[in-house]
Amino acid sequence: MIIVSACLAGFNCRYDCTNSYDKLITEMVINKKAFPICPEQMGGLSTPRPSAEIKNGDGNDVLDEKARIITIYGDDITAKIIKGSEEVLKLAKMLGAKEAVLKEKSPSCGVTMIYRNSEIVSGMGVCAAILKREGIEILPP
Repeated sequence: MIIVSACLAGFNCRYDCTNSYDKLITEMVINKKAFPICPEQMGGLSTPRPSAEIKNGDGNDVLDEKARIITIYGDDITAKIIKGSEEVLKLAKMLGAKEAVLKEKSPSCGVTMIYRNSEIVSGMGVCAAILKREGIEILPP
């Protein structure tokens, strides 16, 4: 089983209530080859929600308590993103997932790119980082 960002499977769970539909990912979910997850919703954030960025680092820095996730309104949502990412990890373990296909540029799911100060920079989101630390291979869509 592979876990995938739910937005890639057509679920309107992105911060702006849209999705990032990917036909192959959606077919994998339909055929029960992949399981959709959204760490932001699983952490208790609503949809829609204010956009957010990792300040002063990436997902690994957030997990190491060296960086925070802040919305455009200045609200700190770090705890909710970590909680949701931990829930995704529990689910991945229950499903026996060895791989995850996650949405780039997200503070949760970014694989190699995230937003920082409104610019795309190299870095990993919190969920991607926590899954990688547990030995799950992280793949971009």
